[in-house]
Order: sequence, then C-alpha cells, then structure tokens
Amino acid sequence: MIRKRLFVTALIALLLTACSGGAPRDTVVVIPQGTSVAKAGEILEESGAVSASSFRNQARFFGSSAPIKPGEYKIEEGMGAGDILRLLQSGKTIQRIVMIPQGMPSIMVWDRLMAEKRLTGTIPVPAEGSILPDSYAFTTGESRAAVVKRMQTAMDKAFAELWAKRSPRTAAKDRNEAITLASIVEKETSVAGERRIVAGVYTNRLATGMRLQADPTIIYPITKGKPLGRRILRSEITAVNDYNTYAMIGLPKGPIANPGKASIAAVLDPQPNEYLYFVAKGDGGHMFARTLAEHNANVQKWYQLRRDRGEM
Repeated sequence: MIRKRLFVTALIALLLTACSGGAPRDTVVVIPQGTSVAKAGEILEESGAVSASSFRNQARFFGSSAPIKPGEYKIEEGMGAGDILRLLQSGKTIQRIVMIPQGMPSIMVWDRLMAEKRLTGTIPVPAEGSILPDSYAFTTGESRAAVVKRMQTAMDKAFAELWAKRSPRTAAKDRNEAITLASIVEKETSVAGERRIVAGVYTNRLATGMRLQADPTIIYPITKGKPLGRRILRSEITAVNDYNTYAMIGLPKGPIANPGKASIAAVLDPQPNEYLYFVAKGDGGHMFARTLAEHNANVQKWYQLRRDRGEM
C-alpha cells in the first residue's frame, strides 16, 4: 500500500513537472541531424523554452516512439514540453526561402547560396543551365549541396516534361541545344508574350545559316553572366570564342544562364513567323522585321527615341 502511494505521489509530481508552465516567449531552435531526446532537451533548456528534465520526462512517459526530426523550429510562447515534443516529431520546420530569378547565371546562383549564412558547406559553381529558376525552401543547417541538388532535380524534371511535348519546328536537337537557345531567349527579352516570337527569330536564323548576333553571348565569356557594367567594345564584338554569336554561325557551346520553363517551352515550340531581326522599342519590348530594310528603319526609330531621351 505504501509503495502504491509513493508511486501515485511520484506520478503526480511527474505530471505537474511535465505540465507546469510553458515556453516564456517565442524562440527558435535548431535541431541537428541525429539529435537524441536528451540532447534536444539540452538545446531547449539553453534556448530558455523548457527545462531539459521536463522535456525528457514528457518524452519518456508520455511521448510516442516517433523520432525527433532535424531542422529549425519555432517554439511559441506557452508551449509545454509535450507540445514541443510533438512539434519536433512532426518535422514542421521553419521554411526559409532562396529565390532564383529566371535568367540568373550560375555564378550568381553560387554567390546567393554562399551568402546565405543559414546554409552549410561549400559547393562549386553549378553547371550553367542546370538550375531551374524558382523559389526553394530550406531549413537552417541544411547543406548548400542539398539545395543545389533540389534545384537541378527540378530542372531535370521540368525539361523532361517539356522535351516530351516539343514541336517539330524546334531547332534544338538535344538538351544542351535547347537549354542554350532558351538561355539566349531569356536574356534577350523579359516580356512574356515575346518569348516564342524571339525563339522563332533565332530558329529562322539557324535554319538559314545566319549568325544569331545575340549581345548576351558576347558578354558571357567576359563576366560568366554577371552584368558587364559598360558598353561592349568593338574588339569584344569581333572576338572569336565558343560563345560569341557575332563571330560564329550556330549556337554557343553551352548555356549563358539558367533559363526558366517559359523560355525552354518557347524554343521547343517557337512561333512560326518570318522574322529575322528585332530591336528594342524603348518600353522593354521589341520591334520585329522580316527584311534588313525594315530592320534598319526600326533601328533608326530606336536611335531617335534614345536621342529624344538624351541618351545619345
């Protein structure tokens, strides 16, 4: 009888300990991979959320056998040890976001990931054109290599789906050609409605043996895709290398950026048109022409607009 009373007394004390109080304030904790219940309790106590003993007791006597999952968690004010245990077992971590815009070159993707202090580890610059532009969630302590792998897996999946639906009109014979041409389209226009038109222009040029003459392909071997920050030099226009489409016929040897799905779709299903030329018209869009005479007239309009703006 005495033992039974002692057991009940101990159980009541344990329940009071487990249920007493809660986190005094909102706080964030990071639970590393392979963290034990005891270690998680220490982390929680150090953060001021709950005592380590309360957390261990809750886990030992009332918790499920589900493992604690790694990641970054927000402990809200008032949460008790049991609530916190269930949260850590749920894997409902804080989701941080890294955003990769369409047309961002891999060197700038690398810069962005290396600058994110919540990520760990080092990575090489990803292969150009291997990253799918999008917003990606990550948790504090996750490796940069794991984030890059998700980005590249997303590109593999997206490209496979788009390639399966490609039009006979496309000039791309394989993935490298498709991503390369899409990266040029991505750099040439930011207007969604123009992507298939621009893709049609380049498809026509490739079909007739004309040079693509895309300015971004001049810049890429100089800066690896970063902004040039000045006007292109005459010597750079005539430079012979694996990318400069002013000095070569056909596509560069590889992509000059990471194109988005819309630009990839555009080169795999280009607009059937007769355009061979285009020039900016001052509002972000372009004027398209079938003949050199039409194009030259459009260029003069563009020059006049720039003169009116005081740019020339």
